[in-house]
Amino acid sequence: RHASGIILTEPGLELQEAVHGMSSRLALALGRVNEYREQPEGPLRITSSLAFGSGWLSARMNHFLEQYPDISVSLLLVDNIELDLSQGEADVAIRFDSQTQPNLVQRKLMTIRYHVFASQEYLEEYGTPKNPEDLDQHRLIVYGDDVQAPVQDINWLLTKGRPKDDPREPALKVNSVYGIYRAVCSGLGIAALPYYLIEETLDLVDIFPQISGPSIDVYFVYPEELRHSKRIQVLRDFLLTEVKVYKTSISARSAKSSAPP
Repeated sequence: RHASGIILTEPGLELQEAVHGMSSRLALALGRVNEYREQPEGPLRITSSLAFGSGWLSARMNHFLEQYPDISVSLLLVDNIELDLSQGEADVAIRFDSQTQPNLVQRKLMTIRYHVFASQEYLEEYGTPKNPEDLDQHRLIVYGDDVQAPVQDINWLLTKGRPKDDPREPALKVNSVYGIYRAVCSGLGIAALPYYLIEETLDLVDIFPQISGPSIDVYFVYPEELRHSKRIQVLRDFLLTEVKVYKTSISARSAKSSAPP
């Protein structure tokens, strides 16, 4: 006991570390046992970022569970930390950079590109910029300076169409892409957003469909021990099919935005 509370003794810390390792190995062993069943079933823990998991992944889980009702899915959505797959903290991850650990298997799912969006309400009040130079006259929403951005040059709108050493002054800085999305939906201003956040939001307009900003590669990742997992195999195949449908919808929406009124 200490003035600030209770902490583990040295033997207690050793026991905690040992039990944690046992728990992780047990989770992996149970996962392998489940794969001997004929039909994919059992728990499946998927980890991803909060924005992607909420905006793209969770919207597709209904169709997945309709096809595989015996699989029980848990979405573990976290930012700024990565759950350790090799320690059994999750079964599969959707990650946004290529993995280098030798005990992980990865498959590229898609490439996410950022485009420039504003709401109909904002454009009706302030007009639609015709080229990047016109952004000087508009309110821009960007990431905050102290945020771990998902890609380099995430605030590219501040310098698009003007010298990099003379950036525009943003109207609002937000520390999450979902917060930026909500600000754009409210009619506050213009921002660069990934398509997966706005695919069901018909009120948002892709201002420059011919211009795309930074891109992120998305990977499907799981531990080597689960390579033959039926649950992971069906999830992988399902997501690859969903990505094809998603790409088609993006192309159709982009073509519509590019068409003359």
